[in-house]
Amino acid sequence: MPTYRIIILEEFLIIICKFRGDKSMGKRFKILIAASLIMSTALLSSCMSIITSDNISKEANASKKVEQNENENKKDEPNTPDQIEKQEPPKEEVKLVPYEGVVEHIFFHPLIAYPELAFKGNQAKGYNDYFVTVKEFNSIIDSLYKKGFILVDINSVYGIVEENGKKVIKRAKLMLPEGKKPIILSIDDLNYYKYMIKNGNVYKLILDSDGNIATYSKNPEGKDVISYDNEIIPILDKFVEEHPDFSLNGAKGTIALTGYEGILGYRTDFDSPNHELERAEALKIVKRLKKTGWTFASHSYGHFDAPKVTYDKFVRDTDKWKKEVESLTGPTQVYIYPFGSRVLPGDKKFDYLLKSGFKILCAVGPTSYEKIVPNAVMTDRRHIDGIGLHSQRDLFLDLFDSNEIIDSVRPDNY
Repeated sequence: MPTYRIIILEEFLIIICKFRGDKSMGKRFKILIAASLIMSTALLSSCMSIITSDNISKEANASKKVEQNENENKKDEPNTPDQIEKQEPPKEEVKLVPYEGVVEHIFFHPLIAYPELAFKGNQAKGYNDYFVTVKEFNSIIDSLYKKGFILVDINSVYGIVEENGKKVIKRAKLMLPEGKKPIILSIDDLNYYKYMIKNGNVYKLILDSDGNIATYSKNPEGKDVISYDNEIIPILDKFVEEHPDFSLNGAKGTIALTGYEGILGYRTDFDSPNHELERAEALKIVKRLKKTGWTFASHSYGHFDAPKVTYDKFVRDTDKWKKEVESLTGPTQVYIYPFGSRVLPGDKKFDYLLKSGFKILCAVGPTSYEKIVPNAVMTDRRHIDGIGLHSQRDLFLDLFDSNEIIDSVRPDNY
């Protein structure tokens, strides 16, 4: 037995003898033999354990290498039938067909974000007549989608062509996915006038940290609110993202702006003391809107009734809009008459609109309408508001059923 084992046994023996209180050398020999047997057994067991563990480790490593080799070989094998079935089939190309029918055009005002403010006080009747709630807008858009409508850019519906050496405006060749019907959407007065922010509309459009459009407002309790679901712009942005077949080439809508209290919630009018800073902020919003499928139109500068205002005042108003608003939005050929009242060809005001670059002139009527005259298109839009929902149900059944749309929070005073 090796020396280190004897030393261990002797030390072990002394400990046992002391523990037993037995100092007899005769008994020490017996104990030595017993301890030797115990230690031998333990050492043998330990050696077997080491051998066994080492073998298991080697076997595991060998098995792992085999498995790795098998996996590497499988990479080179063709896909199994199960794998092939799980692969997404290639997307079918959308069939486009020419469309020559009526192009519907509907318009809204900014949405009622807080009905509890809008439907009380001095402005209650105006809001009940000319605005819709968030819930109503969502239901209308959903109905339009289910009925097969698709948003189109008004600027893509009409184009400038040359005839007999002259440039004239014509209906463009409109190619749509088969089964779809075109619709133009516009928003009037998305300026957020001072009266609006006190009576239930949001305060302004803003950009979030990712550069997306959101809204800022204060709720009735005075708490700051940043939202994506209480105004047309972010609601429609999200809807088109989720339903891309609701938009042709990413089109969303046309924003008709005045200028006398700024645009988009920013006091960009030159009379505002902070107009330079406000204009810089508004320009960021404009750029994002244009990048995401929104276009702009003039709604005059001072929201004057075109047929009633004098020619000189009409000219000054048009020029001021181009100076203060178009300098932010960029040029546009779309003019949307305030109050829906148009001026006709032969009127000096009509000629001045054309001279100022406006060629698509939009009024309001019970049905969508267009008439192409030399150098211009005269159109009517359909108003989507409280009056229409309450008392003109039959006029809108091709778009939605107002009985299924009207928000229960709306006053029933018709």
